[in-house]
Amino acid sequence: MVEEVTLYRATTTVADTDAIADWLREHLDASVTVSERFCAQYADDELAADLAEARVLDPYERETGNTMVGIVRYEERALEHPERAGGVIYDGLQVQEALGRRIPESEQSLDHLHVPLLDRVIGTWGDHDGRWHKRVNVLGQPALVSVPGLYEAPAKPEQYYKEQQKHALLSGGPPPREVLEEQVEGDFLIEDDPRTTDALKGYVLQAVHYLETGESFCETEGCRLANPHRQPGVIEAQLTDPAFCPEHAERYR
Repeated sequence: MVEEVTLYRATTTVADTDAIADWLREHLDASVTVSERFCAQYADDELAADLAEARVLDPYERETGNTMVGIVRYEERALEHPERAGGVIYDGLQVQEALGRRIPESEQSLDHLHVPLLDRVIGTWGDHDGRWHKRVNVLGQPALVSVPGLYEAPAKPEQYYKEQQKHALLSGGPPPREVLEEQVEGDFLIEDDPRTTDALKGYVLQAVHYLETGESFCETEGCRLANPHRQPGVIEAQLTDPAFCPEHAERYR
């Protein structure tokens, strides 16, 4: 059983880590604490190189990593000034391993779950289709939860992509994101969405659930423990009632 959960802030995002912790306390018997940004506490001289090694170089190439001096320097600056980072996808499993090595040895047991909220985009490689897929979370110890992944990983409504293609045909380039968000009907999460905190609660709970049960995700579409691949499904699972399917409602009060 998970007895303690430590959440780490993502200071450059709108995610309210304290509110997520309060919600977890309502649904878990575990102790839940909030800590400052993971990388601010545990970064060492090698972390920037480890992150450079985890960079996804091509959406259709499994190999990762660019450890040229300029890239490592970029990662060093991003660790010191996270508001400057962006536009990069990282192999979530490599990042998980790199951060896991930096958790104090006395806190690495599976009864103490560490959950860094990240302001970086993470992904996992799909052997079934030979490409990288952005993710909201990567389960395990530590469990990674990507705030920008919440906006970017689940596919948007089909009309969004139709408008994107139409604009590209007419103008020769992609439209500004803000234009699409105004034109497309249908509910989906956008960058700095005020619903971010509420939507992330279920993804953090999934991390606890996985360590306790070995169950990755719930197959019931509207459950907080579900893993929808499209934005409308995220809205249904994380932001509408009931919060849980009957089975998980009983477990999580």
